[in-house]
Formats: sequence, structure tokens, C-alpha cells
Amino acid sequence: MSDNAEYITVLVIAIGLTVAVGRLLVVAGEPYLLEVFRDRKVTHSVNILLSVLFHLVTLGVLAIISAIDIDLDSQLQTIVVKLGVVLVVLGAAYGISMLVLIRVRARRQADQISAEVSHKLAEQGDLHEPIRSHGDVGPTPTLGVPNLGEPSRREPTT
Repeated sequence: MSDNAEYITVLVIAIGLTVAVGRLLVVAGEPYLLEVFRDRKVTHSVNILLSVLFHLVTLGVLAIISAIDIDLDSQLQTIVVKLGVVLVVLGAAYGISMLVLIRVRARRQADQISAEVSHKLAEQGDLHEPIRSHGDVGPTPTLGVPNLGEPSRREPTT
């Protein structure tokens, strides 16, 4: 097999693997993103943007890998090693994509919880006043942190 044939073989297989993994990311990511964004149009848009990013970065790295000259005993070994590197790059890119999705989901869930807590606090009264249960009596404990907005209630020591 000539160097050109080896180059084309690695490139064709790498592109095929990249498209297959990218498609899997799009299909499996859609329901996940829908849970995060709760809007089909936004979900679809983000999914396509992530897919394009995945494909551009991965295909760029794979094009570089396919051009690197690795001197092994046979061209078959060279193709196998290059495809091994391709698979590692695809795995890393897929893993990074999943981490991004997980972080987006976690951030959205934290924002949603924060909004729900703020809403509940607003329903219960002034946000600046601490919420007390019926059994609370006396000043709010400060856990050793003085309230700088009020004068100290301590008696002077002699």
C-alpha cells in the first residue's frame, strides 16, 4: 500500500468514525438538553452548535494525525496505530462534550433551585427579615458575627 493509500484509508475511516460518534452525540444529547432547556427550539439549536463544535475540532485533529508519519514495521501497523489515536481523540472529544452537557445541566438546576427558593422567600414576606418558625423567640442568633447595622446589645464590662 502506498503512502497516499494509507493516508486516504486512515482519513476515510477516521471521518466515518467521527460522523458516527457525532451522530450518536446528537441523538443521545437531544433528550438530555431538552431536560435542561425545556424549550425544543433552544434545545435543537444548542445541540446543533455542540455538534458542529465537536465535528470541527475532532476532524481538525484527525486531519493532523493522518498526516503524521509513523515509522512501524508495516503499513497495516501504522494504520492501526493511527486509528487507535483517532479513537482516543474521539473518546476525549466525546467525554469533553458530555462534561460540558453535565455542567450546563447542573448550572441550570442550581439556577432553578435558587429561583424557587427566592420565590418562596418572597411569598413569605420581606426578603431582608429572617424567616422564623412559631417557636422562635428573641434575637436572631448571629453565630458570632456581629450585626454591623445595629448597636451592640452587650453590657459594658467593668
